Amino acid sequence: MNHPQGRLPIIALKNTVIFPGLTQVVKVGRERSIHALEEAQQNGFWIVAVQQRANSESKIVEAGDVYNVGTLCRVDSVRGNAESGFHVVLRGMTRMQLGDIKLDSTNKYLAADATDLTDLSDVNDGTAQTLLESLKTMSAQILALIPTKTDQIEELIKGVEDLSFLTHLCAGHLDVPAGEKQTLLELLSVRERSLKLLTLMKEFKEALELQNEIRSKLHQKIGQSQRESILREQMKTIKDELGEGDNEAQLDKLRKKLDDAGLPPEVKEVVDQEWRRFSDMGPQSPESHMIRNYLETVAALPWSKSAPDKEIHLQEAEDILNEDHYGLDKIKKRILQQLAVLKLKKESKGTILLLVGPPGVGKTSLAQSVAKALGRKFVRASLGGIRDESDIRGHRRTYIGSMPGRIIQSLKRVQENNPVFLLDEIDKMGRGFHGDPSAALLEVLDPEQNNTFVDHYLDVPFDLSKIVFLATANSLEGIPAPLLDRMEMIELTGYTSAEKLNIARRHLLPKQIKELGLEDYKIQISDEALLRVITHYTREAGVRDLQRKITTLLRSISEKVVRNEEKGLDEVIRIELKSLEEILGAERYFPEMALGLHPPGVVTGLAWSPVGGDLLFIESTAMSGKGELMITGQLGDVMRESAQIALSLIRSHLPDLSVPIDLKKYDLHIHVPAGATPKDGPSAGVSILTSMVSLLTKRAVSPTLAMTGEVTLRGAVMPVGGIKEKVIAAHRGGMTDVILPERNRSDLKDIPAEVLAQLKIHFVSRVEELLNLVLGLELKQWEPQLLVEAAAPQLVQDAQ
Repeated sequence: MNHPQGRLPIIALKNTVIFPGLTQVVKVGRERSIHALEEAQQNGFWIVAVQQRANSESKIVEAGDVYNVGTLCRVDSVRGNAESGFHVVLRGMTRMQLGDIKLDSTNKYLAADATDLTDLSDVNDGTAQTLLESLKTMSAQILALIPTKTDQIEELIKGVEDLSFLTHLCAGHLDVPAGEKQTLLELLSVRERSLKLLTLMKEFKEALELQNEIRSKLHQKIGQSQRESILREQMKTIKDELGEGDNEAQLDKLRKKLDDAGLPPEVKEVVDQEWRRFSDMGPQSPESHMIRNYLETVAALPWSKSAPDKEIHLQEAEDILNEDHYGLDKIKKRILQQLAVLKLKKESKGTILLLVGPPGVGKTSLAQSVAKALGRKFVRASLGGIRDESDIRGHRRTYIGSMPGRIIQSLKRVQENNPVFLLDEIDKMGRGFHGDPSAALLEVLDPEQNNTFVDHYLDVPFDLSKIVFLATANSLEGIPAPLLDRMEMIELTGYTSAEKLNIARRHLLPKQIKELGLEDYKIQISDEALLRVITHYTREAGVRDLQRKITTLLRSISEKVVRNEEKGLDEVIRIELKSLEEILGAERYFPEMALGLHPPGVVTGLAWSPVGGDLLFIESTAMSGKGELMITGQLGDVMRESAQIALSLIRSHLPDLSVPIDLKKYDLHIHVPAGATPKDGPSAGVSILTSMVSLLTKRAVSPTLAMTGEVTLRGAVMPVGGIKEKVIAAHRGGMTDVILPERNRSDLKDIPAEVLAQLKIHFVSRVEELLNLVLGLELKQWEPQLLVEAAAPQLVQDAQ
């Protein structure tokens, strides 16, 4: 077999020498050795095994701690884990001279320049045959003195005809100090190696004869009971050396766990079969470790362990939800309905709720409140970034290091088969070449199938039907349609500034005051200061960043509290509006506000983003040109199409608008400020149309008027999303009037009453109503113009 030379990874062995042609199992646990094995896997499983010097007891092996001659080995198999150590099967190939031993470029393992060391054939055929027979004779004499000998080794030695290999074979099995074995490895002369080996074997034979003589005399003096006691102690010592000391007791304990696990009949049948296979195998069998891990995993699962059924009280559940969350009335009501169904049906099968909303609005904490109301344990599995079906279903046991999927592992950890299970960030799953994890979730979330869910590692059905599943996502875009069909979506929108202020007062401040140990001190933070933190130091739909800012404020108070205590002062510590810049630094965000004056061509639109609503200014201007349309402001394709639709509407109805210019001789330029921020969506259609008509008719739009809605080529104003966030942004920005599509009228019920009380809402269904309301233009209803050729009279008749 061809083997590599050059720069190779090194594994240092304590008191162990591997000879060419022999296979040996070694235990590897040191970090550098593990990294060397990982490197070997990348270069064809080649590694150099070299003995650590006897005077080196360091756990971290350096270049000077190993000999300069080792054995190139092939890694045949690796079993175990980093925690308990790996059992590695190494097959010696050839001795190697090692030079320039040092850490690799990553400083993770030792490597060396390895070159072949070839045997010196310094014996003729006659001498070689004499040495061969002498070694065989001496081996037979030694084996005759060993009561635990195996016939296989005796037959193997008899059949060897190569002197060099016989020296390796005898040296590898000879029980002599590792330093002597290293000397034999470094001897290139076959003659010298044979003679040295014969000397060592003779000394070993004499020691064995002496031991046998002493043992024989000792046995004659002790009674039978003492002899049995000694044998037991010897057996115990041998098992301890082999790592099997407490093995039988551990196996009895494992068998009892399996018997007490409450396994279903079909699972018990498979487990009994695996147990029989495991019992028939020796502990050194490669498959023994895998089967034992499997049986331990099965025994640790909650096959019949459930949390005791707690009587569901809706009022208590409602109190828990109100205690942990402010607002979210619609979401709380839907959760209470789900709990009512659970109480009536007495089982967990039912609708799986998907909580969709921006980060920090309380999706995960709502799931925790459900677990609290049900009296069950809470399990969270984050699915963000997983791209392998095996993360859900587990890995098949044929692979080294295989394990169950996240569902089974979570149940093993929680030790109950009916927890509240949150599938977090379900929209962040990817799809890789190892399969689609969302496809595996289809079975998990299907009430008709999940009572027989089969994890690839277990390969037996496990009942998931008692679990109350919930899921969270930031948006629906990344969720496949079949998976989305398994769940009922509940949308959580962002909080208003007033809601955030209440959350800060009721939840965030008390929580952080307790965590920082400030409960016994007089602390005051004004509403003006909190509101300024909300509007000018954070920009988010939820309250995570707000919590961090409040923590920063309270940390500054902690310093003042300690200083006051040292001075013996007991005074109220206040944080006012003027203190914020000193503690939090300069303001980071400036909400868009109504401009003082709008020239013709400038309109205030409304936009939605995952962190809430905002004002969006649309600007238009005209210049001499060829009738082209320019669009800037980093707009997406949908928004660009809205501008094209608006221009087409204007061009097809120029006479109605009394536009004083010829659009064929002018270019129109539409710009949306904040050019560094990408923008897209159809909801700016009415704003773009109004901006262009305002410019062309030279009529200005009120600076306190904002609008949103999609327009079509027929002149209809279509509904859009994010109405609550957009109207709140208009209120925050100082608007007095807001124009919405007629079909969004029903969305007003989601808007806080204090916001609606300060705004005048107008609804439009056609662009004629829009332009009349905003610019005072009296227009007849626009209809698409038909361009009809004379050759198609039937089309004219049909159109009429």
